[in-house]
Amino acid sequence: MRRGARAVAVVVAAASALLATGCSIGPLGSGEPLEPLPPGVMPDGWADGGPPESDDTTVAAFYGDSYTRGTGASDVSSRWSTIVCDERGWTEFNPSVDGLGFVSNRDFLPPDGDLVDRIVELEPEPDIVIVTMGLNDNFSLPDRADELRAAIDRDIAALADELPDARLVVVEPFWYTDERPASVDEINGWVADAAARVGAEHIAGASRWIEGHPEWMAADGIHPNDEGYAEIARRMDAELERLGL
Repeated sequence: MRRGARAVAVVVAAASALLATGCSIGPLGSGEPLEPLPPGVMPDGWADGGPPESDDTTVAAFYGDSYTRGTGASDVSSRWSTIVCDERGWTEFNPSVDGLGFVSNRDFLPPDGDLVDRIVELEPEPDIVIVTMGLNDNFSLPDRADELRAAIDRDIAALADELPDARLVVVEPFWYTDERPASVDEINGWVADAAARVGAEHIAGASRWIEGHPEWMAADGIHPNDEGYAEIARRMDAELERLGL
């Protein structure tokens, strides 16, 4: 991908650390500290050790939570974002944080700042931005519904405005159990609407990609295992291919 024709794919979905089935708050909802990074993840977000030396390299940045950070995978190489980047030869910048949402657990962000700001200020500028956010926000509803809708619009608009050459691809939030509270579809709709307002492309169906397959879940019953992340990567790859990425 040439820098002059920069494509920024913003995949907005949900990928985060969650509660056990039936609970009503996420794992960070009680003020628990963030979990350590999984093996091989660079603290600065660069999954391959640092920024590319050449502007000809396609940089893919990820705005997400634990489902994009790779929690539950045996190694960073098995998370879906890294699989997608490796298959395409992209350089991956992935500062995703467990338990994070558009509004959920924002007080637990690391000292180096808000993820949207980090992506916007990234040098070199990302060619592709994959945002996987929203799953944890199910546990902020209904009390924070107005705040959540505003936050979704704000983050997607910020990426569109600050990265004007962007090609935005907004993916509906992931979900992790076969049972679906009404909030899942409600947030899916808000994310799709926010994408439409900035002229982004939208990928539907991601909340059901691992539905009905308990064998794709890690021992915690919350996050995918290596097989589950491979399936997410397969589905994401097909959607990105359809969009020409």
